[in-house]
This record gives sequence, C-alpha cells and structure tokens, in this order.
Amino acid sequence: MVGLGTIVNVGAIIAGGAAGLVLKKILSQRVTDTVMQAVGLAVMIIGLSGALGSAFTVDGGKISTNYIFLMIVSLAIGALIGELIGIEKKLDSFANFCEKKFVKPSETSASTFAQGFVTATLVFCVGSMAIVGSLEDGIHGNSDILFAKSILDGITAMIFASTMGVGVLFSAVMVGVYEGALTLLSMFIAPYLTDTVVTQMSLVGSVLIMSIGFNMLKIAKIKVGNLLPAIFIPVIYYIIQVVI
Repeated sequence: MVGLGTIVNVGAIIAGGAAGLVLKKILSQRVTDTVMQAVGLAVMIIGLSGALGSAFTVDGGKISTNYIFLMIVSLAIGALIGELIGIEKKLDSFANFCEKKFVKPSETSASTFAQGFVTATLVFCVGSMAIVGSLEDGIHGNSDILFAKSILDGITAMIFASTMGVGVLFSAVMVGVYEGALTLLSMFIAPYLTDTVVTQMSLVGSVLIMSIGFNMLKIAKIKVGNLLPAIFIPVIYYIIQVVI
C-alpha cells in the first residue's frame, strides 16, 4: 500500500512524543538541559557523517570529493527561494496557530512550543531516510525504509518531547504532509531520480541536519527552514540537463 510508511511514521512520532511528555514531568530542568545538549551533539554528528559519506570517497588510498560545487549552489539557491517564500516564518506561524488552538497556556510557553515544533519537523523531514524512504514508497510501494525510520523517529520524538514539550507532537502534521507529497511526487519524477541525484539530495539534507545541531547547541542561529528548497535543487538541475 503506497503511503503506508508515512502513516506509520506519523503515528510513531505521536506515540513517542506522548511518551516524552510523560517523561518530561519526571525530569528536572537541569537534566533536560543536559539531555538537550547531548541530543544536539548527536544531531551534529549524524549530519556530519552523512555529509562526509556523500561528499567524499576513498579509492586506492586517495580521497576524492563529489558534488561539492552542486551542494554549494543548491544551498545558495535554496536559501534565496526559502527567504523569498519565508518558510521558517510560516513554520513559526503554524506553530503559533496550533498552540492557540490546541494547547492550554499553562501547559507550555510559546518559545518552547515553537522550538519543539520547528526543530522536530526539520530533523524528521530533511534526513536521507525521509527522502529515500518516501521515494521508495512512491516508486516501488516499498515502505521498509520508512518503517525503520518510524522506530528511530519515535525514540527521537520521545527525547525531544521530554526536553522541548508538546510542540514536538505537532511536527507529525508536517511530516505527514512532507513525506506524503514526496511519495506522490516520486511517481511523476521517478525517471529523474538516479542514484546520483538521490545521493546529492541526501548530501544537502545532511548539511541541513548538521545546521540543526548548531541551532540546538546555540552555537549559531541558522534559518534551516529557509534552506529546505535546497534539497530539491539537484533534481531540478538534473531535469534541466536532460531537457537541454
């Protein structure tokens, strides 16, 4: 069944997030702050390892670089598109809307809700498993990657919710829209999704994950949401090459 992987993934995030809210009531603020730093470090390592794995290859003891120029171009163009659209601002607005509609003021603060929503949404959406899993589901009807991702996301949602609160649960909405759209879109762009293109998309996604880690550790304030279009630039670039 096409789309089943997305449904399971959304359910896992909600379930994991709910468990995290129960855990949040038990943990002290000091503990949650330390856990947040640990998770931030882990996110950075995940992003860094993914980026290095896609950008560098070792052959006969020699290190070669791959797709670096396209990565730079993708990030630059993606940032331009994202800033013009104002993706990060729209994510914050949606977070505020959800908070006003569904959350009691006493349950969380606005900053915590938005942080949890935006951070979780980006982590769950920009990884290679979200991209490859959704494409595999749409093209071949194989949800195995998204099933595996669901387990990881459920655990991550529990940790995030225990530190950032209920906003994490609402990220499931954006994950459903994002993965669902990718699954449907993959049916139309399947001829252009070569292994090289998917690797290039994963490379850009890994860079964005690393950027999320920087934000979580408060090393820098990167508008990762506005960089989301960068993930799809490699596909557009390949289509232009084929057409020309």
